[in-house]
Amino acid sequence: MSAPLMSLHRCFQRSAFCLVGRRMWSSSSVSPPPLHTRMLLFLTQRFYDIEMLLRWRSHMKRRSIQKKNAYYGYTKSFYGPDIAAAYYILSLKGGFRYTGQSDWFRADQRGKFSWDFLNHKDTSLEEVDMSYTVINYTGLENFYGQQSLKTLLLRGCPEVDDWFLARLHMFQDSLEELDISHCPRITTGGLAALRNLKGLQRLDISYLPGISSPGLVIILLEEMLPHCQITASGYDHNLRQQGEEEK
Repeated sequence: MSAPLMSLHRCFQRSAFCLVGRRMWSSSSVSPPPLHTRMLLFLTQRFYDIEMLLRWRSHMKRRSIQKKNAYYGYTKSFYGPDIAAAYYILSLKGGFRYTGQSDWFRADQRGKFSWDFLNHKDTSLEEVDMSYTVINYTGLENFYGQQSLKTLLLRGCPEVDDWFLARLHMFQDSLEELDISHCPRITTGGLAALRNLKGLQRLDISYLPGISSPGLVIILLEEMLPHCQITASGYDHNLRQQGEEEK
């Protein structure tokens, strides 16, 4: 039995126990427990009910994210890797531009999009905007074979983490622009993986709450990527002040 179902089962057991206890107190000649005891029992029951609901909600949320980042193998087998990657992007309410095309394909706020992208079966992707979507590490598998991808925008993606950055090596020969600003799960260790992107020309790491000593991190990134223009807003770049705080 899965953990959520076990929690639900225990919750029903506790509810049944409390119900039987109330009936016993009401039918027995023994006086009921004091008011504060009954109040504690009531709060305990409600606490476990809320705890179960929160766990269930968290489980369903994670399950939904994993489902949205599933591998589009069926689409790939029928339409090829380019269409599969495009369909994955639009399904997450993202946007992209094909190589050699000026128009972007995007999903609207309700997730609706045009199916005209199916007319570009053998056209690779050049720019992808997944900002504020739930793209994660496993979803990157849908981008295998995109050797022409030059721009990847991941601004404000809550599921982009260090493992995600480590997997970006698949674009090391093509990627020129990367935006990972406002991603709360990225840490200093994950940024070290960007050293594989030797062709990177523009990098935005603004407002990353998970990195420590941002001034030193920026210096290290500039050494690893000497030809890259790095944007880092939202930090205190005073290295002297950081050194004094560390002491």
